[in-house]
Amino acid sequence: MKRILALENGEIFTGTAFGASIDVIGEVVFNTGMTGYQEVLTDPSYYGQIVTMTYPLIGNYGINDDDSESYKIHAKGFIVREYCQNPSNHRSKLTIDEFLKKHNIPGICDIDTRALTIMIREYGTMRGIITDKDGFDFDDHKNEILSYSIKDPLRYVSSSEISTIKGNGGYDIAVLDLGMKNNIIKELLKRGHGVTIYPASSNADDIINGGHDGLLLTNGPGDPKESRHVVKTAQKLIGRIPIFGICLGHQILALALGCDTVKLKYGHRGANHPVLDIKNDRTYITSQNHGYTVNDPDDSNSGIVITHRNLNDDTVEGFRYERALLFTVQFHPEASPGPNDTSFLFDKFTNMIGDSNAKKK
Repeated sequence: MKRILALENGEIFTGTAFGASIDVIGEVVFNTGMTGYQEVLTDPSYYGQIVTMTYPLIGNYGINDDDSESYKIHAKGFIVREYCQNPSNHRSKLTIDEFLKKHNIPGICDIDTRALTIMIREYGTMRGIITDKDGFDFDDHKNEILSYSIKDPLRYVSSSEISTIKGNGGYDIAVLDLGMKNNIIKELLKRGHGVTIYPASSNADDIINGGHDGLLLTNGPGDPKESRHVVKTAQKLIGRIPIFGICLGHQILALALGCDTVKLKYGHRGANHPVLDIKNDRTYITSQNHGYTVNDPDDSNSGIVITHRNLNDDTVEGFRYERALLFTVQFHPEASPGPNDTSFLFDKFTNMIGDSNAKKK
């Protein structure tokens, strides 16, 4: 069956339908990963977005029971050059077509994803519609497409209540869930830590009264400036507990400390982004998924020290705060999908908590 992708600039791509038969409007972005499509689809940071995979063949190893980053698909739609209808992998349970249909998400294939990606790189991220409508007329849907925005995403991706997972001899970590990936929790549990997961709507007192040893602010979707409540919560927590921020958590903490954030032209999404560790003069290949970046602090006396930079565009990829136990990274040290080069940052967080506890004694 024919399916159409129409962008806000009027460009129309005609392809073939797979996945669910439903019309959706979303923000069209691209991911450069060669693998990891299951993790991409289930990453809450893709809430409200239609994801294009630049690698030409997607779905060849199917969908399994273990690799999802959350309980459902958060992307609104999926765009590929070619999808594999007959995957081959001993863990595979579903085809990607079956997976999309299960979660009522439309896909479109047999379009030139290379041309689409070049267009997004040239003009920036655009809104678009995936539709099966016969006789589709762009002008009939132009206003609907242009009026689309990702509103209040944390309400839809964050936990609804506090939950706890017991550890095995490690520290007690509070996790502020802004749209967390499962692998963040796995990395903490791997180190023996107990985890208490808090909804994004939680207040600072809720977390402090829990008596936790450390706090992690997770990844998540949307414009960080719209998460004003979380920024205020972070401001009240800085200096009271050791803090580690990842992705949206990094941006929230930067805003809490007086920095600014801006939207990138087409974002960083993929598993091959080079990041420089400034202090150690070492480059890491990182997994990333974000559409906003933190600006350098205006005040040299702010206490913020930039620790990492993106080698593709020199944007800020991490910082530490000299006046409290706090550090952040823009990329994903839990990877999944992607390289594991920076998973040691969870050990750094662990050591920071240990040093804090030693000082208390």
